[in-house]
Amino acid sequence: MMAWMNKETLAETLASGKMTYYSRSRKKRWQKGEESGNRQQCISITADCDGDTLLATVQQTGPACHTGNPTCFFTPLK
Repeated sequence: MMAWMNKETLAETLASGKMTYYSRSRKKRWQKGEESGNRQQCISITADCDGDTLLATVQQTGPACHTGNPTCFFTPLK
């Protein structure tokens, strides 16, 4: 899946080990699974060469996508 983080949610993720994101539409932090139960335990976080994108490796419980798919990336364009 793809989600947004800010400094606060990154710090919370690193401290708790539970993936925590920032919802731009709701304008608040949210921890993956707090409503669905489909949680993500943080295994590692790696920054790209510019330091503006993070890649998180997680232990997923349940599907990552709100559609029920294991991943949000399932729609081929080509």
